[in-house]
Amino acid sequence: MMSSVVDVMRGELDALGRQQGSTVRGKEIATYRAYLAKVQDECEKRFNAGGNVRAVVRLRADLVDVLLRHLWDLSNLAHTEHALLAVGGYGRIQLHPHSDVDIAILLGRKLEKSLQPEAWIRTLFDVGLEIGQSVRTVKESVQAARNDITVMTTLMEARTLCGPEALLTKLRQALAPSRVWPLDKFYAAKLDEQVKRHAKCNDALQELEPNIKESPGGLRDIQVITWVANRHFESTGPRGLVKLGFITEQEGAALLACEAFLWRIRCALHFKAGRRVDRLSFDYQKSVALTLGYEDDGTNHAVEHFMKDYYRTVREVSVLNEMLLNLFRETLLENPRKGRVVPLNRRFQVRNNAIEIANPDVFSRSPTSLLEIFLLLQRNAEITGIRAATIRELRRNLHRINENFRGDLRARSLFMEIMRQPERVGNELQRMHRYGVLSAYLPAFAAVEGLMQFDLFHIYTVDEHTLFVVLNMRYFSFPRNDADCSPLMQEVIAKLPKLELLYIAGLFHDIAKGRGGDHSALGAEDAVTFCQSHGLSIVDTHLVAWLVRNHLVMSSTAQRKDIYDIEVIKEFAKHVGDQKHLNYLFLLTIADIRGTNPELWTSWKESLLNELYTATRRVLLRGDSPPPNKDELVRSTRREARKRLATRGLQEHEINMLWDSLSDNYFFRHRPEEVAWHTEMILSTDHEDLPIVSIRTFDARGGSAVFVYERDTDGLFAITTAALDKLRLDVLDARIITSQAGYTIDTYTVIETHTGEALKDPARIQEVCSKIRGAIRNGEIVQKSPTQADTKILKHFSIEPTVEFDHDKVHNCTVMEVIATDQPGLLSKIGYALQQCDVRLHDARIATFGARAEDYFYITDRENRRLGSGERIAQLRQAVLDELND
Repeated sequence: MMSSVVDVMRGELDALGRQQGSTVRGKEIATYRAYLAKVQDECEKRFNAGGNVRAVVRLRADLVDVLLRHLWDLSNLAHTEHALLAVGGYGRIQLHPHSDVDIAILLGRKLEKSLQPEAWIRTLFDVGLEIGQSVRTVKESVQAARNDITVMTTLMEARTLCGPEALLTKLRQALAPSRVWPLDKFYAAKLDEQVKRHAKCNDALQELEPNIKESPGGLRDIQVITWVANRHFESTGPRGLVKLGFITEQEGAALLACEAFLWRIRCALHFKAGRRVDRLSFDYQKSVALTLGYEDDGTNHAVEHFMKDYYRTVREVSVLNEMLLNLFRETLLENPRKGRVVPLNRRFQVRNNAIEIANPDVFSRSPTSLLEIFLLLQRNAEITGIRAATIRELRRNLHRINENFRGDLRARSLFMEIMRQPERVGNELQRMHRYGVLSAYLPAFAAVEGLMQFDLFHIYTVDEHTLFVVLNMRYFSFPRNDADCSPLMQEVIAKLPKLELLYIAGLFHDIAKGRGGDHSALGAEDAVTFCQSHGLSIVDTHLVAWLVRNHLVMSSTAQRKDIYDIEVIKEFAKHVGDQKHLNYLFLLTIADIRGTNPELWTSWKESLLNELYTATRRVLLRGDSPPPNKDELVRSTRREARKRLATRGLQEHEINMLWDSLSDNYFFRHRPEEVAWHTEMILSTDHEDLPIVSIRTFDARGGSAVFVYERDTDGLFAITTAALDKLRLDVLDARIITSQAGYTIDTYTVIETHTGEALKDPARIQEVCSKIRGAIRNGEIVQKSPTQADTKILKHFSIEPTVEFDHDKVHNCTVMEVIATDQPGLLSKIGYALQQCDVRLHDARIATFGARAEDYFYITDRENRRLGSGERIAQLRQAVLDELND
């Protein structure tokens, strides 16, 4: 079938060649362009019909061969001593829909003046081919290859399209390992090339928008294996390595299956984009998933199923790449006489700083050795890895980890020993996962392997996130730098009686995701089963299950509730129960946030959790003693603020008059240093110069405080937040206080949008103050125009906005919860809706999770009463929705 298509198109070109002679004119160029369009259509038709992707990629290469040979025959290059070579992927007879066509004109001798290969190459561009080309003699080609490993690699895959085959034979002889790039240097260069390539992709298998060619586990990793093999064996591809007995049939089949899957993705990307695209971006993930036949189900979207298969594929490629490259090094490059063997026990030994099985039957005779090897790696810091042959045997024996294995007391004891080791817990769990042992031992963990949540909050797959969480927990005890473990974290980690309970909670906290239902509750059930089967006490089992069930409570409280309200702290302390539960939950929460998305862990969030932890600990330490009442807290804040103002030259009666006009809530919500700052600014400024706009950065809070003092006017919140948004500042917190004298004291905690940093540059601070002051005086809400990145997020991660209401009985106000896509001008739009509905804003809790905003607004009517009527609430809901959907 494929050959018939090639023959038909060859016939069409031959007929065209007879008509036009040796000159390619404009009319013929249009015909050749039509030919290439026909090639593309034929390939796409076969791909969409479910055709074998290898056949599709081969078909395009064959059809381009026909065109290039035809055009070569029409040129004055034909019938010379020169040759036209296909190189690179094209040389392998692999051309994806929009891949470049890499060619080399190999000169038999110095180029004659009458020949102009540049003109012929321009013709190729004219007819619509994306060409990568070189024109060199054999000697020049060898020199270029010697200087550049990429050129060497490209030429290794050359094949002759036109001209004398002997010329390519001569080139291959000149590029032999005995003359250029011997195997050891070639291997080292390709490995270094791979390390640098992976580093550019953050060494992440689970990138949110992976490059299917260049990312770890991508097509390049498969090609590196074949390049190294080709350099030694002169064999290309997994099938050749299987025939040579260097890799097993299963490994060869796995490589081919992974390659075919990645090829299908790449073809779909090229066809969707109409150009060469290798990054699997948000723009294409959903459409590629549907093209490849994925469907939504009751729990997960088609794109999540697709990405799960993608991540599993690249993990398999990554392991095979690691194992086979190690095998090349150990088999072909290491000197066996220098390999000193040090026995560890009857089952394992160390060779060249890597652990290996003492004999091939170790795992079959002693299946629990599949866990023991990782325990030995933890206990022997000098061991750097596992020998390739042992990795192969380990993978080959994974089937032995079955129900009987999991029920074996020795296996359970070994796993718990791994969890209890003082070092390398996180690293060895990651290694166990990489080789498939962890998923085999914990079937529930296997269910979340490669599970991707299609949002901007979770940037890792669930399994990768989980292991990062445990790794972050280890950094509390063995910090790499000061950021890994603050003094408070060090203090808390030292108080944990059993670190393994924290690690187990981390391992199970998200293990039930993707099943439907409450993953925290379901995960707690899994944790109980694990703990009971692994010999943990009832007390320890209850603690782990409680941590899994409540792993979101502390972050939710810190970000969504008023942690300066003593009633909130008392409620949280009651939920936690005791100091031990608080300590474990505090560290689990930090590790979880860090492991979800490194950009989410900011000094602002750290300060919120620290304050919540400290306030809760204070309540728990009091025991049965009543916590300080509100009057005591107000007096304490005033007293401390007054000390700070003692040297500022302010009149006592003016301070008292200002403070008496403020509600108790102001003194709950602000620290003494903030009260002193606000007071000094207000009393030292002529009210004719309003509004007051001032900025300070409090190191402990992780953001900059923007203070706004102005007469209570409609739309002030909307105007101010619109100005902040236009100034590229993210609002983390908003405290809105209205005095009895009719003035608004607003404090916004902000960070720079692009850096996540507080405001530091004096010129920038002056700019922000000036722009906000001008916006308030003009009374205009000026929205920032969405950037291309904003548009992309809104397009691919749009969340249907919802507005819900509740009553806060303590503060006698209404709480409005708004969940929506985080978008430019979000807060000002909500503020405008509040203004239109004649609603007063008293406080706001701002929380953003990736592209998802979950904001809480504490509101009343103009008489400071909660919104009572259903009609009033319905009107406000609709106004907010109208603004957000506009």
